[in-house]
Amino acid sequence: MSSEKNTRYNSADIIKKEARGLGDANLGEVQDVGADYIITQKGTVDKDKFYIPKNLVDSFDGHTVFFKVTEEESKKFKRD
Repeated sequence: MSSEKNTRYNSADIIKKEARGLGDANLGEVQDVGADYIITQKGTVDKDKFYIPKNLVDSFDGHTVFFKVTEEESKKFKRD
């Protein structure tokens, strides 16, 4: 059981944590956790917001939230 990924997380614990996807895709930083989505934001001037469904969380290691989504796939979760 120690080799299993940790998919359990406390919503408050992942706020302001790094968000990564498959292939080391940069999804920014977790800003908020909603009922169905985890909202991440990437960039400092031109900010991209992503509304990623919670069911795409792969794991959380205490520092980074990993999602089962590629950089290309993340574009469909991007909102202005």
